[in-house]
Formats: sequence, C-alpha cells, structure tokens
Amino acid sequence: MKSVRVQRSDLPPGIVALPVRTRVVQPRDDLVALVAQAVDGIARPGDVLAISETAVAIAQGQSVGAEYVRPSRLAYALSRRAGALATVSQPESLQIVIDRAGTRRVLYAACMQVLGRLAGRRGAFYEILGEAIAAIDGYTGTMPPFERSIVFAPQQPDAFAQSVLERTGVDCAVVDANDLEKAKVLGASGRVARRAVELALLANPHGNGDEQTPIVVLKWRGTGASPLLGEAAAC
Repeated sequence: MKSVRVQRSDLPPGIVALPVRTRVVQPRDDLVALVAQAVDGIARPGDVLAISETAVAIAQGQSVGAEYVRPSRLAYALSRRAGALATVSQPESLQIVIDRAGTRRVLYAACMQVLGRLAGRRGAFYEILGEAIAAIDGYTGTMPPFERSIVFAPQQPDAFAQSVLERTGVDCAVVDANDLEKAKVLGASGRVARRAVELALLANPHGNGDEQTPIVVLKWRGTGASPLLGEAAAC
C-alpha cells in the first residue's frame, strides 16, 4: 500500500488530501480490515477517512454484470436521449431504474422532462426518479474486472463508517465523488462534518480512472479546531 500526497489549490485552505492506493476491492472482502491495514501509519485520530462508495458496495456484493440485464425497448429508447455522461445513457442501467421505479413512473418522468425542456427547465427526470437513479453507478470501462459492472448504493453506510472508526480510531465517511465537481457523503461516523468533507472532495482526489485509490485521508493543517469534525479534533 502507498499514499500519494495531494495538496491542491482547489482544496479548502488548511486541508490536505492523501489518496491511499490499495489492491482492487473484491466482493466479500473484509473492507474494514483492508482500510485499517492501508491507513496504518498514515491516518491518526483527528483525520477523516473518505471511502469510495463503489468500494464499499462492491465489497458488500452490491453489483451486477451488465450482461445479466436484458434492456427493454423502453430502456433502449430513453437511454439514447440521455447525456453521454449520464448513468441512464446505458440501457442496462436504465432497465434497472425501470425495474425499481416502475414503468409508469419512468414514463411520467420522461414526459415531464420533455415538458420541462419546452419550458426552459431541465432535470425533471432525475428529480422525479430521485434515489432510483442516484443509487446506481453505471459501468465505466476503467477498472477490470468491473468494467462491465453496474454498482448499486452501499448498504448501511453509517454503520460501515462507524465500524471503521471503531477499528482504526479515525473518523470515516462513505462518499460519492466524481470529476464533475460533485461530492456527497452517503454515511459517516458521528463526529464527521459532512458538508466540510464534501467541499474537500469536490476536486475528487480519489480519481475516476485506474488510480486504485478508494481511500482518501483528509488531514487538517490549519489553526484551531478541524472543520472536518463536529468537535475539536486531536492534532
């Protein structure tokens, strides 16, 4: 395991992000043990371990190969009208959304999307379907052996983060971050200041390629209490 120090100008002042490289996470891995081993000697109390939601979900077995999904005509038709970077541009991913949300709801969302565009408003499809889309990551073709895997949302991310804290003594957040300058904390141990962690991950220090850095250690190097934690952190 190794870490790469990243001090970027677009990180909030005083926060340092250290991506930690691991082996490829596999289904049924003991991810808590893997994280503890990877950050040994790197992280300490007062830091926050940001763990990729994809790694957590894969370790939990929350994924399916695209070849096991049979898209309907509706999935093919709607996916062709989605943006190239959208998860639902993949008919297999959109079929899972249809299966979870129901055909009627998806058709309603699609109609409202068209009407919204005519009125100069975008995003109705995603607003209506909400978590049915947010809970799915489409295949990206970057990291074998999961280049054709559709990954679902991790289960009980708060409990996972708490388990990491209990094992390592370091607070933890399960995060969804990407190169589109979007970051969301899906679950965290109790002291984590979720908004501060999200701001620290907007530059996506995890990477979106084959970096194999599902862990980012966030450290506070400023003065005063750490903004990453709700209480004063040990320095």
